[in-house]
Amino acid sequence: MSLRAKSRSNGRKKTTSMSFRKASNTILDTIGNTPLVRINNVTKGIRATVYAKVETFNPGNSIKDRMALKMIEDAEKDGRLKPGGTIIEGTSGNTGMGLAIAAIIKGYKCIFTTTDKQSKEKVDALRAFGADVIVCPTDVEPEDPRSYYSVSSRLVAEVENSWKPNQYDNLSNSQAHYEQTGPEIWEQTEGKITHLVVGVGTGGTICGTGKYLKEKNPNIKIWGIDTYGSVFKKYKETGVFDKNEIYPYITEGIGEDFLPANVDFSIIDRFEKVTDKDAAIMTREITKREGIFAGNSAGSAMAGLLQLKDELKEGDVVVVIFHDHGTRYLGKMFNDEWMMEKGFFDKKGLEAKDLVNNNTNGKLITVESNDTVGNAVKVMSKMDISQIPVTNGGRIVGSLNESLLYQKVVANPEIKGQKIETIMQPAFPFVDISAPIDSLSAMITDTNPAVLVKDFKLDKTYIITRYDIINALTK
Repeated sequence: MSLRAKSRSNGRKKTTSMSFRKASNTILDTIGNTPLVRINNVTKGIRATVYAKVETFNPGNSIKDRMALKMIEDAEKDGRLKPGGTIIEGTSGNTGMGLAIAAIIKGYKCIFTTTDKQSKEKVDALRAFGADVIVCPTDVEPEDPRSYYSVSSRLVAEVENSWKPNQYDNLSNSQAHYEQTGPEIWEQTEGKITHLVVGVGTGGTICGTGKYLKEKNPNIKIWGIDTYGSVFKKYKETGVFDKNEIYPYITEGIGEDFLPANVDFSIIDRFEKVTDKDAAIMTREITKREGIFAGNSAGSAMAGLLQLKDELKEGDVVVVIFHDHGTRYLGKMFNDEWMMEKGFFDKKGLEAKDLVNNNTNGKLITVESNDTVGNAVKVMSKMDISQIPVTNGGRIVGSLNESLLYQKVVANPEIKGQKIETIMQPAFPFVDISAPIDSLSAMITDTNPAVLVKDFKLDKTYIITRYDIINALTK
């Protein structure tokens, strides 16, 4: 950071630059030197000591800031990137963020291509930094003209004074981690690191960091975490590039359907595959149990480490890279309904009675059909509920929900004095208390936001909403 002080001399204004030793001249000076944090709770049962290299402290909230700046600086040096140029890259979001930040400081434009499986938050973040973002289909071959690789290459040929970093094959990617991430980890662990665990995408992080660490101590194990649907693990183990290994997957930031130049298989000692479900659940667990708001690849890496825990012993020091920030996944892994939609919450064995037992607020509250709409609003507000059954002489004859009430009252405020029966909707469906949770979740929709659960033996009725189901599944 610099401050400019104005002074006068011979009637002319002069500016004097003032700088402070502990201040940064630009945001780019804050990249790197991220903390190493011990993991204490999700690692129960692991005999080794486990640390996370928390890369969310970079200005773009991801480790990709390191290599994005390195790629730009190297391209500037050799003339590939010229003043006022346009940076065009295929990115899952994090590299684009690093490139966009550097481009703002250095005066470049950015066009990014990404896939439709990436979270909306990532795309919105790139656009917030002034980049143009083109979303391309995921489920196509890399060579397909619609793929985000191909579209970015086409744009480079069409846009004057443009440059494509190509993070997958640009060795400045891994060099950035050889120069920065590796030395930082070595220093932070005082040379005691025995294992490095990294989710593998472009390969730059694991191979650049791993190369440096192995030069310091060849006995350090480098473990790459892969995902089902990616080719890395089988290629490492057999040398065969098997296209049958390739299929769509949900996990973001790791795995590929081709072999990037930055993936040096001689540096990676082994690969471990992790399912989409296990990665997503662990992503949430890291936040809930460690207080670290990390992204999907951190969940994959930690889940993979747990799968390999029997290969660790007392005295081992493991460092896991936490690539990016959880805010990039608020619409996905940190969204309960998305997790349910993907089948990542285990429903096996749960019945309606389990939800009733877990839900202390489940006892039925109703309003009479001949009562006023205004009174129904007061009851729902007082009890903090968003839907309510309507009765007539104790028999359930209809229902109300807050969406309906909002529409009706906004359209006609005078409706508050009318009887509930004039606007009520059909009654919520009944199920027996022994009904499986799968049945309940299928019955709850936007137009039918609740289910009534009947315990015929006790002659009691309870109301269950989608949020009750989510709460039961996430405990």
